Amino acid sequence: MGKQMFAPRNTIMVLLVMPLLFGASRCSSLLLPVDCSDLHDHYPSKPSGVYTIFPGGPISPLQVYCDMESDGGGWTVFQRRMDGSVNFYRTWDHYKKGFGNKDGEYWMGLDNIVLLTMRNKNELRVDMEDWEGGKVYAQYRSFSVDPESFGYTLNLGSFINGGAGDGMGYHAGRKFSTFDKDQDSSSSNCAKIHLGAFWYGGCQNANPNGVYRLGADNVPSRVGVEWYQFKSTEYSLKTISMKIRPVTSV
Repeated sequence: MGKQMFAPRNTIMVLLVMPLLFGASRCSSLLLPVDCSDLHDHYPSKPSGVYTIFPGGPISPLQVYCDMESDGGGWTVFQRRMDGSVNFYRTWDHYKKGFGNKDGEYWMGLDNIVLLTMRNKNELRVDMEDWEGGKVYAQYRSFSVDPESFGYTLNLGSFINGGAGDGMGYHAGRKFSTFDKDQDSSSSNCAKIHLGAFWYGGCQNANPNGVYRLGADNVPSRVGVEWYQFKSTEYSLKTISMKIRPVTSV
């Protein structure tokens, strides 16, 4: 009797996983959604909340907050401020990996943002609210972040509108900076001056990762959660969230 030939267990596992990693059909994303848009496409009645996505494949699940309501839904939130419960004045390593509470305030992590934006062309939406109940947003036709070897450079498309004004345009083409890794174009350290971390230039029109404060207290100056074109750099916002969605999902 001839010997029976069996594929090694590792080989079988690779064959099972490959369609999930490389398959282009939407069928695979039904099993392992790569972003909130995937979830929304297959389950349009799902409410906003925390879900698990797989931007890096099946072995790297990632919990995120999905906005399933704004402008048709399907937005993957990568930054969220709402109550001051999380300290955002953090190191480069924290901003690289991510931190916070997915059902509250959090930063997804630069490496995860790179993974999400290298797969598809994404649009950016920034929702914000002041302490008087005013709600506005800013939307951009495209958004992506380069890998760490390029300084996590921000790539940003044209501004659409939304009532908030173009607070991000100044930051396009900038590298990301934290207080312990200064990559801005200023002679000083913008992250230290403005007590945040962002794609600073020299220094900022937007400071969404600044200190959570109560509106226009003016002390100290220009360190709050700010969006200059909406409420100036002397006014700290009540809420702000930054989110992306594949353009093809619209």
